[in-house]
Amino acid sequence: MQREEYQRLVETFFQWDESSLLEIFKELLKAVAAADLTGSMEMMSQNYETAQANPEIQVLPGNLKDARDAIFPYFWGTDSWNSPLHLENVRGPANHASLIGAFACLLKNPNLCTDRYSQRSNELEVKAITALANLIFYHTQDPWGVFTIGGTLSNLYGAKIGLEKVIPGAMQAGVGNQRVVGICSEASHYSNRTVAGWLGIGTQQLISIPTDENLSMRLDLLAERLEQLYQDGIKVAYVVATFGTTDGFGIDDLLGIRQIIDEISQRHSQPKPQLHVDAAVGWTLCFLADYDLQANPLEFSPELLDIVARAKRQCEGFRHVDSVTIDFHKMGRGHYPSSAFIVNRRSDLRYLSREVSDTPYFSDADARRDPALFTLECSRPALGPYIVMASLNGIGLTGWRMLVARSLELTEKLKRGLEQLDYCKVLNRGTIGASVDWWVLPKGRNAGAIYDRLVSGQLPEAERQRYFAEVKRLQEKREIMMDRKLDARLGFTTNYGYKPHGIEIPAWKAVFFNPMTSDAIVDRILYSIEELT
Repeated sequence: MQREEYQRLVETFFQWDESSLLEIFKELLKAVAAADLTGSMEMMSQNYETAQANPEIQVLPGNLKDARDAIFPYFWGTDSWNSPLHLENVRGPANHASLIGAFACLLKNPNLCTDRYSQRSNELEVKAITALANLIFYHTQDPWGVFTIGGTLSNLYGAKIGLEKVIPGAMQAGVGNQRVVGICSEASHYSNRTVAGWLGIGTQQLISIPTDENLSMRLDLLAERLEQLYQDGIKVAYVVATFGTTDGFGIDDLLGIRQIIDEISQRHSQPKPQLHVDAAVGWTLCFLADYDLQANPLEFSPELLDIVARAKRQCEGFRHVDSVTIDFHKMGRGHYPSSAFIVNRRSDLRYLSREVSDTPYFSDADARRDPALFTLECSRPALGPYIVMASLNGIGLTGWRMLVARSLELTEKLKRGLEQLDYCKVLNRGTIGASVDWWVLPKGRNAGAIYDRLVSGQLPEAERQRYFAEVKRLQEKREIMMDRKLDARLGFTTNYGYKPHGIEIPAWKAVFFNPMTSDAIVDRILYSIEELT
């Protein structure tokens, strides 16, 4: 062993060199600022073949600048989504309080599975989960939960609890020959299919319930399907409600679903299915749950107050659910990953628990506080709690209310502007949230009348396909014609969630995620549509 070389290696990569680290961090910050100043949102071409053929592991030990150089071209070629013109999806800039939290976490690098490996960071997770639970469930009595790597895994936790409720011991013995199903809406996220497959019940055992025009699960059809399933001797493990669909921000009636599944399962002497809510997108509406509509301290306009009042009513349903998924890295404007799975009652975690003897690596784990005894992961980063608590307390409740309300205000502005154009049709007019889905057809078309014929089943297929092709063609035309320094980048979906007669409906999409998006940008969207057609 060359001791001097070894010591130099240790000093370079494992001892603090504050000046070198600060120099490199400053360079990276300047690069981000420079990229933002260019205003370009064009994706750089990617060369996967060369990346695979040249993995480039340096032979000799280098220094921190070598580490910088190895990743910098890819860092520079990655969009930070800081532009206020980014409206295509639930993705945008992370707030700087989140950056401070993430940086602090990375400096200590705790593992949240046990106290031994996380110490006070484990305490911070409890604090963050409780803060979010009080916000979501409205001062629940005994919540608990964990941060996960993403919304899909959080949904998996909820579904797994449901499976254990209806088939006790499935964790050890499996489901055997018993047929067990899960239920979601047709507008729900595709991760529900992933969960059903990975859980082992099978994607074919996931029942999708149609929605109404507001992308809300139809309660009458849910009740009918539950009755039939129980009559056929089929076990229902869980129902996943959605609070904010990804494309159109549809919200399910949480209290209505609770009443239906409780009543029907009791009548058939079956265990109650787990009512899990995928609120990965829509959870931030809960910041408005306590807003004083009469005093109106933030001076919301009458139109915005009406939307806030509707949001408050929707949020009340959270009090009646069993568990919830939230993604702070979506409308919480936090860094990835900061998803959380939260149960309304801590006792529900017993369905996921295992004995200390099952985890010899964590032989000192304490069931009262160490998540390793019920989590899927053995290694969980603490980024979530650090990001969440820094963001919640840095921005503050009033700040969050302003951010959420501004998104709702811009959404309403675009919806109203589109409604002035006969050849446009807002598809998710009745939803509350940051998303707008709509059609653009050639001038002379009456988009509203065409939509009504589609919904009523009076639109022939050939005619429908022609109109859908026009919607897509005009979206592609705008992409070609747009001024990338002035025009917002919009999204497109082939199925925004509502499926009358089983028909998937395409739509243009804008998501008001970025707090820097202005009224002028919305006006420019409307202008670009008028010029386009």
